[in-house]
Amino acid sequence: MSTAAIPAADSPAAAAAFRRQVLKPAKLRLFLLRKLPMAWLAGLRLRALTPEAATVTIRYKYLTQNPFRSIYFACLSMAAELASGIQALMQVQRDGPVSMLVVGLTAEFSKKAVGTIAFTCPDGAAIAQAVAESRATGEGRTVICTSTGRDEAGDVVAVFKITWSFRAKQ
Repeated sequence: MSTAAIPAADSPAAAAAFRRQVLKPAKLRLFLLRKLPMAWLAGLRLRALTPEAATVTIRYKYLTQNPFRSIYFACLSMAAELASGIQALMQVQRDGPVSMLVVGLTAEFSKKAVGTIAFTCPDGAAIAQAVAESRATGEGRTVICTSTGRDEAGDVVAVFKITWSFRAKQ
């Protein structure tokens, strides 16, 4: 089957409804508390979500610190993963369940993470395509998403490459 016959994204209405829900801070906090309690404790915040990209922030504070007075790498990883994962959740809102799983992760750290770090992942179109292809073919698809963390000055602090696997459930 050619990829031209596969829709690039799921229902725009379903994606818009999902975006409206998660962009409300109280509803996102309830979702995190219920489904991702460590992300809730770390104080992750969703700052932007479009079909193309998402931005998630994390602040340096007592619960996210390491002994070197910067944000612990695992907390940075959570923010980077959520920036791509929230886009994936948006894409699997209709047409039957899709299994999604992180199958790989690499990271490069270039600067001490202090203050507020914003992770942006611009891979929404690739995620949508992989989900659509998996639904059309019944086979698994993988996408390598890049989540770049920048500090308040705009300097790159870390770059994460997260490999997601998607498989439509039968």
